[in-house]
Amino acid sequence: MSLVDAIAVTIGSGLFLAIGGFLFGYDSGVITSTIGQPEFIAYFGKPDASTEGGIVSSFTAGAILGALSVSWLADALGRRKTIALGGTISAIGCALQAGAASVSMLIAGRLIAGMAVGMLSALVPMYCSEIAESSYRGALSGLLQFMLSWGYFAAQWIGYGCNYSSTSFQWALPFGIPKSPRWLMEKDRHDEAREALYKLHFNGSNQEYLDLEFAEIRDTIMAEKLLAVKSWSGLIQKPSWRKRLILGCGIQAWGQLSGINVINYYGVSIYKLLGIGTRQSLMIIGISGSLSIIYCALGLYFLEKVGRVKPMIFSATGCGLALLVNSVLSKYYVADGQESTDKNALRAMVAMNLVFSFFFTFTGIISWVYPAEIFPVEIRARGNSISTLVNWCLGLLIGQTAPLALQKIGFKFFYVFFVFNLLAAASYWIFFPETKGKTLEQMDDLFGDQLVPHALEDPAGAEAARAQMQEKEAVIHNEMVV
Repeated sequence: MSLVDAIAVTIGSGLFLAIGGFLFGYDSGVITSTIGQPEFIAYFGKPDASTEGGIVSSFTAGAILGALSVSWLADALGRRKTIALGGTISAIGCALQAGAASVSMLIAGRLIAGMAVGMLSALVPMYCSEIAESSYRGALSGLLQFMLSWGYFAAQWIGYGCNYSSTSFQWALPFGIPKSPRWLMEKDRHDEAREALYKLHFNGSNQEYLDLEFAEIRDTIMAEKLLAVKSWSGLIQKPSWRKRLILGCGIQAWGQLSGINVINYYGVSIYKLLGIGTRQSLMIIGISGSLSIIYCALGLYFLEKVGRVKPMIFSATGCGLALLVNSVLSKYYVADGQESTDKNALRAMVAMNLVFSFFFTFTGIISWVYPAEIFPVEIRARGNSISTLVNWCLGLLIGQTAPLALQKIGFKFFYVFFVFNLLAAASYWIFFPETKGKTLEQMDDLFGDQLVPHALEDPAGAEAARAQMQEKEAVIHNEMVV
């Protein structure tokens, strides 16, 4: 297999799987472009702020269940079958939403669709990180966010176009690969793991490198199995695993606490505070979604050039400052939900939302990439599941409370997220190690729990360690037989 073919297989698999990101973006963005539609409001009896929050956050509640299920489905069924299951569940949820005859049916549909997206959001970056080489792992894992941007793009512009209809069509229409070599190795399917690894990476001239990579993956997984703690409590008993879990959950939490989903979910409500009508609001949101695709494409390019930590500091700082500017402007130019008399101030506030979208790009990408690459294989599914669970739990809280907060205090609500973004930037700087250029097995070096010499760096040491582990396995096997 040529180098081009090997890269094509890996990237093609990643792109196919990142369709899960499109579903994520579409299902998240579609509510923005429908919940403010006049026909939606009339059809469902003008939902109050609490009901509106329930419609939005039911999706997040489902995502919590979906993300949690990955902790056992990903290992029990494997990565591919779990992703296929998520796609099937998504289709059912979308059908229920499109045919909703009541608020309860709509909420049920969003709950089911959310379960699918929760599964895919936890699993797709993890799978992509397992099949990619370290030189482009971040960009491949980040495809989830890139396709998420396309999902938002589609949902927002479909919603804008449907606004020209004066029937229920206005809201109803928008509602309407290789296996992982590391997972195969964990299941003791070594021959299949070697075949999958070569299919993904082999270019005809790097046989020695592929042999060493195979040995490195095999040795690390073998050592982890000998020392692994199978209980859930084991995730926090081992200091290095505890640190990885905190960092995985932390980066997902900071992504939610940036304020992105207040802007994404309640864009129409936010622009209403500025006196902007529904159709014009949808157009602005659509423009923002279009720009996000460009931003995300650039972000994926720079991710492997610059790394993870520095872009996250840049991203959080920029998001915080953009929200601060909007909050300060609202104090002087917006009062009681009335349109500002200063058109330049109004334009500046709209522009700040677009600026926020630009700065959020790296947070959006890396918050999915980082957890997918820092966990050892024995706890990777559970670690990603819990990290993603934190994201969706906070999303549920924000989705439910945001409409009430916007109704009560307006743009002052964004002062809260300004503070969170500054805290995020400080935590990235102080606590988060850089993972750029490391293989998944070499992450052990960063967290001080390297179990065996890495074959790519020390082939002789790895061979000696492997012999010792085989002896231990033989002793354990003999004891079990006796």
